[in-house]
Amino acid sequence: MPVKERSEPTEPRKGGGPADPAGPAELPPDLPPELPPLASPRHRVGSALAFRRDQLGFLARGIEEHGDLFRFRPLGIPMVLINHPDHIQHVLVEHSERYDKGAALFKIVRPVLRDGLIAIADMDRWRRQRRMMAPHFTPRTVATFARNMTDETELMLERWTSRPEPYARPLDVTDEIGQLALRIVTRSLFSAQVGDSARDFEQAFGAANAILADFFRFPFPPLSVPTPSHRVLRRAVDDMDSFVSGFIERRLADGPPGEADAEEEAPDLLTLLMHTVDDDGSGMDLEQLHHEVLNLCIGAYETTTNALSWAFYLLARHPEAEARVHAEVDEVLDDGRVPGFDDLPRFPYTRRVIDETLRIYSPAYQTMRRALVDDEIGGHRIPAHSNVLINSYFLHRHPDFWPAPDTFDPDNFAPEAVAARPKHAYVPFGSGPRVCIGKHFALTELVLALTTVARRHRLVLPDGAPEVEPDPLITLHPKGGVHLRLEPR
Repeated sequence: MPVKERSEPTEPRKGGGPADPAGPAELPPDLPPELPPLASPRHRVGSALAFRRDQLGFLARGIEEHGDLFRFRPLGIPMVLINHPDHIQHVLVEHSERYDKGAALFKIVRPVLRDGLIAIADMDRWRRQRRMMAPHFTPRTVATFARNMTDETELMLERWTSRPEPYARPLDVTDEIGQLALRIVTRSLFSAQVGDSARDFEQAFGAANAILADFFRFPFPPLSVPTPSHRVLRRAVDDMDSFVSGFIERRLADGPPGEADAEEEAPDLLTLLMHTVDDDGSGMDLEQLHHEVLNLCIGAYETTTNALSWAFYLLARHPEAEARVHAEVDEVLDDGRVPGFDDLPRFPYTRRVIDETLRIYSPAYQTMRRALVDDEIGGHRIPAHSNVLINSYFLHRHPDFWPAPDTFDPDNFAPEAVAARPKHAYVPFGSGPRVCIGKHFALTELVLALTTVARRHRLVLPDGAPEVEPDPLITLHPKGGVHLRLEPR
């Protein structure tokens, strides 16, 4: 439900935040009295309607009018946008104990993600889950799943080239990459092929994403009210739950993959998660396991689908960058072999392409934190209970840190350019203690899938293809999908 805005105190709040093993949230001394400037329109309903009609446009006007820090109140919900690397570092890293995920954005997505690692608000529970799961997402562990990524990409290419007239008809690249992402994550999680259930999961997630994005822009009526769209949301959640529970139930009934399979491949993620324990020897119960597996499915599917779709689209629009990728791939894979995990350091330009894609079109383009105590950012007082919004669509286009913000230029990530830029000008996976646990998996998957395709094929714009616009749902989608034509190299 919408959170009723509290009166903003005139005096700094006394005491720390909620009980926390790391200690109470430390308050800055001598908080300034000035609140951040209030973005117009000042009327609560007017602000909410403007935010609903054009979220990115509303925020862009606020930045143009007020700079890197301003507040707005859609339907009375206190929100503060921060848009400077110093602000991001303050909230996510230096003083992360003053902020949690009890913010409006995560309340909205919680009906889908429940108490999984992405959205969990309780810090004690989050720390426990992170401790148990983190060892299974290191680069060393991710390396064991690299073969899944290239195998499934090769199978996708075989399906593409076996179509009638494979080089004549455009492909719905977003849809194809969505199926690829689900095949990779289910093979890595469950040692299983996804089958026809991939389409049901994609449709369910797409419906949920659109409904929750609409609710974020205008949270009325509450999700508890049984409107037609909210009933669709409940059915979508049920479908995604069934997708996950089906795999878990089969594993509980059949046990882990047989010894012959285990000799050839490392344990899948489900096996690792089912057997992981905390410091006190306790593990996850089935409900928590279900929530974490669903979060992994959604996170891996959504990140890869959108990032790789945008990457192929941007390369199709910039053939000079595409040619550099092809030259690098040809040099590294000069014997025609499939790329592997150990090849990743040998693809520096391809990695720049991925980073630049994530700069311009980060799938997780916005996140949010709730202030637990009164705080100070950029010389302004941030009242407790404020929802602090970080929108990387604008942060990654900040003219002070990106010389041509709207231009696709992979050399933005050349070593000298990275060294000259503040670290928190670029946060596609967040930062600080709650940095995305799947970062290494996602980056490995994106580079390996792109280079596997680039070995022998390219994706080009069909004649007269319109420009693809971003669609700001809960995640950032290419509106209408990316449609490209396959060509042999």
